[in-house]
Amino acid sequence: MNIHRILQMFTGDVCLLEPRMLRLGGRLLHRKLLGEVFTGTRVHAELGVATPIQRREARESGIAVIPIVGVVEQRMHSLGTSVEEIEMMFDAAIASKRVDGIVFDVDSPGGGVTGVPELAERIFAARGIKPLASISNGMMASAALWLGSAAREVWAIRSGDTGSLGVYALHIDETKAIEDEGIVVTEFSAGKYKTEGAPWAVLSEEAAEFFQSRVDEVYGWFTVAMAEFRGDTPANVRKGYGEGRMLGAKQAKAAKLVDRIGTFEEVVSRVAQLGSKPKGRRAAMLREEVALDRDRRIS
Repeated sequence: MNIHRILQMFTGDVCLLEPRMLRLGGRLLHRKLLGEVFTGTRVHAELGVATPIQRREARESGIAVIPIVGVVEQRMHSLGTSVEEIEMMFDAAIASKRVDGIVFDVDSPGGGVTGVPELAERIFAARGIKPLASISNGMMASAALWLGSAAREVWAIRSGDTGSLGVYALHIDETKAIEDEGIVVTEFSAGKYKTEGAPWAVLSEEAAEFFQSRVDEVYGWFTVAMAEFRGDTPANVRKGYGEGRMLGAKQAKAAKLVDRIGTFEEVVSRVAQLGSKPKGRRAAMLREEVALDRDRRIS
């Protein structure tokens, strides 16, 4: 992913990104439009997200650790973890006879939509194959929450933030800035809606309604998926689960976004324990599933 794709996420694309990141991205875009030059490394530093090299390995043998770090996008890039990378690591871990369980190590503000719903469904479908857990090891927001919640158990470190269950898009109206700079934009286009939402024009009511419909559509997918993953109803997901807020570990647990609070080492040990006895694995996983569902209903 290059700088142009990063900034495109902040200009009309429907995003599964923690809102504070969109504010920062909007400022970066404004500075870029004024002529400032950004490299990928500088964008990463400006956004303040974890880098791909900040990854941890499990000490427990037989446990695959799959990092979901930085901005999540469909294609491979240097500023985070792509859906493609996660999918390849996940497929390899599921297929390997040497892997008894999987932990998703998450520190991500989220990212784009493309590929996330499909991968989350694949993770969810694999719950009965091997023990799966995720941990909010810093931040698990939006797209990262969608992916992490597909695991059988969702953990958070005590100081971790979890949530941002929501969707939105951003339109930046640059008309005043263009006018102040004395720039005249002459548009040549074909196709009724080809330049709809362009920053050099005031957003029309029709365009605003269309963009909102796209946001609502993705939010519908998100809430239905979360209801399935967490054993709840879409209506309850919409009126609970933080309602788009980022929550601390205790709040996230109370809001049913998180099952357990603990360390990275503790979640790895737990998954290792669940996956250590192949003959009894399915029975153990079923017992844990019943217990988790009971706890979620009670809370």
